[in-house]
Amino acid sequence: MAVVPDRGPVFDGVSIGRPATGALLDAGFGSVADLPERLEDLLELHGVGPSAVRRLAEARAAR
Repeated sequence: MAVVPDRGPVFDGVSIGRPATGALLDAGFGSVADLPERLEDLLELHGVGPSAVRRLAEARAAR
C-alpha cells in the first residue's frame, strides 16, 4: 500500500485545508494563477468547498 505524502493545508500561500489542497493538486493546479476563471467550477472537485473557493477568490483579488 502506497503512502500518500501530506500536502498540507496551504495551497500557493492560501490556507484552504488539506482536502481542498489535495483536490487542486490532483486536478493539476499548481498555483492560484493556474485556477480557472470561474472559481465556482472548483466546487465539483471532492474536497473543495465554498470556504476554500472564497479564500482563493480573495487571494486572486489581492494579487
